[in-house]
Order: sequence, then structure tokens, then C-alpha cells
Amino acid sequence: MIFVVAAIEIVPGKLAEFLQEFHRIVPLVQAEEGCLLYQPTTDVATNIGAQIPVRADVVTVVEQWSSLEALEAHLIAPHMIQYRTRVQSLVAGVQLQVLQAAAP
Repeated sequence: MIFVVAAIEIVPGKLAEFLQEFHRIVPLVQAEEGCLLYQPTTDVATNIGAQIPVRADVVTVVEQWSSLEALEAHLIAPHMIQYRTRVQSLVAGVQLQVLQAAAP
């Protein structure tokens, strides 16, 4: 089981435009073999002391894949290549974490 946490920093003022493009690919990704979860999220303010400050221009994508091979196939899927071209001017940066479940 592979987990991905992708923090996408959006150009200020472009969040709505980015989310519109992102939501276009969600059903395509969710239909990919091995995709178990693919969900864009945004920060929510809480009173939890350990939480980092809210980031207004960040979309965090939470993903779960059946295998590393499924994730790698996702990254080169035609709809992902087209998506990255469409949002290139809207994205200021990306931080990616690829994780696996820790052994007991």
C-alpha cells in the first residue's frame, strides 16, 4: 500500500482556477487501476495546537495506491501529462511525500 501527500502551492489569486482544472481530472484518476483514494483538500482552521498555520494558497492532495507501480503508471497517464500542462502557470511549487505503511 502506497500513500502520497502532495502539497501544491498555488499562485496567489489562482486557487479557484486551479481547483476547476484539478476537479476535471479527479474522475479520470479515480478510474485508474490501483487508485484507492485521490482527494484534493485545503487547510481548515482549528484550535489544535500542533497544527501548522493555515495556508490559503495550498491544495494538499491525499492519495492511496495499491502499489508503487500503480502510482508510477498514474504519473505518466496521458490525462496527467495534459493536466500538468494546463496548470503550469497556476502552480508556484510542489512538495511530494511518498509513503508506505509502517511495519508493526
